[in-house]
Amino acid sequence: MRGLFSTAILTLPVAAQAQPVSGLYFGAGAGLNWLRQSDLYLSGPMVTDYEATEAERKGAVEFSTGWVGLVSLGWGFGNGVRAEIEASYRQNDVDSMSGFPRYYEPPFRASGRASSYGMMANALYDFDLGPDVPLMPYIGLGAGYVWHRYDNVHLRDGNGDSLAIDGNEGRFAYQAIIGAALKLDDVLPGLALTAEYRFMGTLQPEINARDIYRGFVSTGTAEAENLNHSILIGIRYAFNATAPAPAPIVAQAATPAPARTFLVFFDFDRADLTDRARAIIAEAAQNAQRSGSARIEVAGHADRSGTPQYNQRLSERRAQVVAAELERRGVARSAMIIQAFGESRPLVPTADGVREPQNRRVEIVLR
Repeated sequence: MRGLFSTAILTLPVAAQAQPVSGLYFGAGAGLNWLRQSDLYLSGPMVTDYEATEAERKGAVEFSTGWVGLVSLGWGFGNGVRAEIEASYRQNDVDSMSGFPRYYEPPFRASGRASSYGMMANALYDFDLGPDVPLMPYIGLGAGYVWHRYDNVHLRDGNGDSLAIDGNEGRFAYQAIIGAALKLDDVLPGLALTAEYRFMGTLQPEINARDIYRGFVSTGTAEAENLNHSILIGIRYAFNATAPAPAPIVAQAATPAPARTFLVFFDFDRADLTDRARAIIAEAAQNAQRSGSARIEVAGHADRSGTPQYNQRLSERRAQVVAAELERRGVARSAMIIQAFGESRPLVPTADGVREPQNRRVEIVLR
């Protein structure tokens, strides 16, 4: 009964499946970054010395559209879950500054830039939309440590007074990720084009500030905000990806008596015959003798647990064991074509390293 069921499975068409990432992968991306307006709050001797009011301590800086770049190295667990380490850099130029009423004596101008750089650890999940859909959406969350830097950010007025914010400080960082990967296996197995939106923020850094007012110089700090929206286009490459396994050859009936297939299964990493395996081989031998089959194909296979070289040798041993049992039951070895395919022709496609009982087999085909 099992032999007939397995034969039916072999005759079904096998669709190429969009497998989730399994094993080591590398990613890179670049795009546009929008650093949200940052409210600034001055503190330290620079404001207490002049008894600055609460309003004089507060201001804001707006930024032009900037850019972002990142690289990542991660691991896919084959079930949609991925974990990765990411390094990123963002940069935006100052567009304008407002607030700090003492400086509002026109003409005034603002200059400088802000940047963020650091490391994040991300956890992501891929959504499989089905075997015929090459697009795979994903979401993720991340946490890490990011340095926020102000490079010579200045507000100057017409009287020669100025406020300079310059320096950097690291803070805990967090981010959310929404994206999609377009698989390009036809170009290179494991290659994908990615498009992402990321929101990245940090706790508020305190950056060195210098005040020049009516010729007096004082120093303190400016508490800033660091909230970023990013759109990126990138690539991802999974190192363990393989080309889609070829579909099993469908036996076409050339005569009224079609080919018959019997499957002999093996335990993990074994090439010895169980009692059930011997019974299936006996059934195949009886059918071969009764029908007078001119050709008997004996093909060994293995699952994808282990190296391809080891699985090739294991499938050869399995094919030889089955051929020897057929010969013991009266089938001439000269009528057999003995082959071994290792892990290259799975009955059930799996990711690399997965143990699959139906792939640990020998196929006996009577033609």
